[in-house]
Amino acid sequence: MASSNAVLMRLVASAYSIAQKAGMIVRRVIAEGDLGIVEKTCATDLQTKADRLVQMSICSSLARKFPKLTIIGEELVVWVDPLDGTKEYTEGLLDNVTVLIGIAYEGKAIAGIINQPYYNYEAGPDAVLGRTIWGVLGLGAFGFQLKEVPAGKHIITTTRSHSNKLVTDCVTAMNPDDVLRVGGAGNKIIQLIEGKASAYVFASPGCKKWDTCAPEVILHAVGGKLTDIHGNVLQYHKDVKHMNSAGVLATLRNYDYYASRVPESVKNALVP
Repeated sequence: MASSNAVLMRLVASAYSIAQKAGMIVRRVIAEGDLGIVEKTCATDLQTKADRLVQMSICSSLARKFPKLTIIGEELVVWVDPLDGTKEYTEGLLDNVTVLIGIAYEGKAIAGIINQPYYNYEAGPDAVLGRTIWGVLGLGAFGFQLKEVPAGKHIITTTRSHSNKLVTDCVTAMNPDDVLRVGGAGNKIIQLIEGKASAYVFASPGCKKWDTCAPEVILHAVGGKLTDIHGNVLQYHKDVKHMNSAGVLATLRNYDYYASRVPESVKNALVP
C-alpha cells in the first residue's frame, strides 16, 4: 500500500507540473495567432494546434516518467483532455478553457489536476495568468477558495454548444433560478466549487471520460457528487466505454434534490 501511495503522489506531482506547462502552450498558441483549427466530426467538434501540442506534451512527458502507466501494481489509468472547451477557445471565451489530467485506480477516479490557462485574464495586461487546481481523494482539493451558492438558490450550469431537447427538458425540470450556459466540463465543475452554480446538468451523450475524471475528483474531494443522469457512479478502468452515454449530473451540495427532478422521459432516453 505504501508503495502504491508513493507512485500515486509521484504521478500527481508530475501531472501538476505537466499541466502548468500545458497551460503555457495553450497561451502561446493564442499569442502566435494561428489556431490551426480542424473539424473532427462536425462544425461543433473542433481541434486546434493547442489540442495537438498539449496532447503530445502530456503523453510524451508521462511516458518518459511512467513507461508502464496503464498497469502499475493493479490498474492505474490516466485520462487526459488536452484542451477542454476547444470551441470556446476558438471563439475567445478563454475563461472556459481547461487542461484536464485525471488518475483512476481500479476504475475509480482518485486524483485530478485542472489547469485553467487564462484564469485572471480579464484583470488587465499585467495580470498573472493561469492557475492549477488539484485534488486527491482522502487528502483534499487545493488551488481555489471553496464557496457555495446561497441556500435556496438553484443555479444550473449546462452546455453552451451541445444543447438539445433532452438537455432543455432536464434543466427546466430543476426549476432553476438561473441557467449558465458555458463551455468545458472542467469549467462547469469549477463553477460548482466556487459558488457560481449549484448543479451541473448535461442530459445527453457527448461528454467523455477524459472530460469528467479529473473534475470528478476535485468535486468529490470537497464533498460533492458526480454521476450519470441515472445516479450511476462513472467507471474509469482502461477498457471502459469512453462516452458518458447517460449524461452527467453533478452538485456540490443537495444532490438528492436535483437527482429527484430528472424526468423519467430523460432517463428512458439515455441508456447507461
